[in-house]
Amino acid sequence: MNNFGANKLAERVIQAELCSGCGACIDLCPYFRSYRGKTAYLFPCTREEGRCFAYCPKVEVDLDGISRFLFAKPYDGHPLGNWRSIHVARAGTRLKRQPFQSGGTVSALMYFALRSGCIRGAILTGRKGLLPVPQLVTRPAGVWRHSLSKYTAAPTLATLNRAVTAGHEALGVVATPCQATAVAQMRMNPLQKSPFQDPTALVIGLFCTWALDFRKFEAFLAERVPLQDIVKVDIPPPPASVLEVYLPGEKREFPLNEIRPLVPDTCGYCLDMTSEFADVSVGVLEGQPDLNTLIVRTQRGEEIVREAQRQEYLIIEDMPGENREHLEWAAGNKKQRGIRRCMETGRLNGEAGTACLRLTAEVTDRILEN
Repeated sequence: MNNFGANKLAERVIQAELCSGCGACIDLCPYFRSYRGKTAYLFPCTREEGRCFAYCPKVEVDLDGISRFLFAKPYDGHPLGNWRSIHVARAGTRLKRQPFQSGGTVSALMYFALRSGCIRGAILTGRKGLLPVPQLVTRPAGVWRHSLSKYTAAPTLATLNRAVTAGHEALGVVATPCQATAVAQMRMNPLQKSPFQDPTALVIGLFCTWALDFRKFEAFLAERVPLQDIVKVDIPPPPASVLEVYLPGEKREFPLNEIRPLVPDTCGYCLDMTSEFADVSVGVLEGQPDLNTLIVRTQRGEEIVREAQRQEYLIIEDMPGENREHLEWAAGNKKQRGIRRCMETGRLNGEAGTACLRLTAEVTDRILEN
């Protein structure tokens, strides 16, 4: 893995507007800070290598190296990544009265994992107004305060970094695809620090086609609705093509073609729709917004899912073949778009420190041909 320091990260990611605001570089040192959805580089740094660069999901990401580390398999470019099983899921009968968005699978799994001791803390993202606010939650009931979707970039991993520095272990993390990639790179201990212990015990990845620039999104809504009255924001699965804003006693809808201009350019370089480097991945089931797609990827993810099901915190069923086929089609399309963007801009392979991704020609061709 090619690794450099903060100056190179600032040049190649932040100044190049590739930063996704994931927070992986924040609270490792005094040089990076997040403010209202943006990452700022405050002072030059003399270190030639740094965790900030090594963790970043937007520069020098070796997909094959991550895949071999997590799954003991080479990265083959499959639209959904590596997986053990795929299901339709929803929160179980023991959690009927809790507030959920969609099927509640993410909240159910995190609640169960905390309650059962599978994890000792959860890195979740709540919100203050529209602003995403990450937080460490150590009590199961705290999960319900963070159960709604945000749709804007959040520095979630800054809270993970703070928790690790404070000595917390066996953490659960709810992450978008870029955040899940950064967490995977953290777990690889890229600078070979000793002693080292994997800080995570469960990574739940979210499906994501794109996230919104918080500042642009806030300004967009401020012209159309009273921000202080917003209860919830939602983007239903296809065939719907709207963003829904819930106000007291009212729901407003905005066509997605008005929302897409608020997506930052960095999302166009992403290949991953389903958080391939998580333990389990969760999205809304197409056509049924009260259910989730659940992809189980690792042994520890499978063990937690099966136990949550056994204790009735989670209900899972087999996924219909047509749903899986369309999911693969959609995820494959995102891979192709991301590969083409990286190739067009010289950010696939190339000179050390300049590439978003490292990927073999064989896998690149396989993605583009599918």
